[in-house]
Amino acid sequence: MEDTLVIIPAHNEESTIALVIEDLRSFGYHNILVVDDCSTDNTATYAKNFGVRVMSLPYNLGAWKATQAGLRYANKINASFAVTFDADQQHLAQEIHKLREFQKNEKLNIAIGSCLTRGSVARHIAWKFFRKLSGVKVQDLTSGLRLYDKKAIKVLSRKEASLLEYQDVGVLLLLRTFEITKGEVDVQMHDRTVGISRIFYSWWAVLYYMTYTTVLCLSKLAKTNKLISAEIKD
Repeated sequence: MEDTLVIIPAHNEESTIALVIEDLRSFGYHNILVVDDCSTDNTATYAKNFGVRVMSLPYNLGAWKATQAGLRYANKINASFAVTFDADQQHLAQEIHKLREFQKNEKLNIAIGSCLTRGSVARHIAWKFFRKLSGVKVQDLTSGLRLYDKKAIKVLSRKEASLLEYQDVGVLLLLRTFEITKGEVDVQMHDRTVGISRIFYSWWAVLYYMTYTTVLCLSKLAKTNKLISAEIKD
């Protein structure tokens, strides 16, 4: 398990961060990095008190860019695997082994923890829409519980990935460009008890997310069609 770095992006998670770290340690995961996304509470202090590594960001960059900062660190230390893990107790440490076994058995670069019982009707409508628009064959598009191998870590450490807002369709489209293989495995998750979803906490946030991701998908589709046309002409 020491070859696996568990990355926890956290913003104002002082009420849960210690419990999340305890959960991970109880299942043998001690190689932990908390990326404190410029919290205004005691998240970083509590994490440091538990003896885990803490990367404190000077500005609030959002969940994906905080996650990418952790992935860049994983790339720097040459970690064999990185697991992204939420700080709000939705993810369960007991489920990580499913990702590793699935990744190993299927010889994949990425294993995504999928929990389709969670989320609102709006979330599931969004997932269905973006699966059709993007062509990404992933059921749980917004799952933050993912295991990345070295190849995937290296790709997501690139500058291109810094332009993205969320760890969902955009990340999966980028990975597809670099021929990164992926798959989903069913996992259990807890319902969110504290905090709010950055994507689905208000209709304005949902509208922004839908618009942003739609434009991203269409631009990717246009680029793909342009490349196909160029190949046909050649």
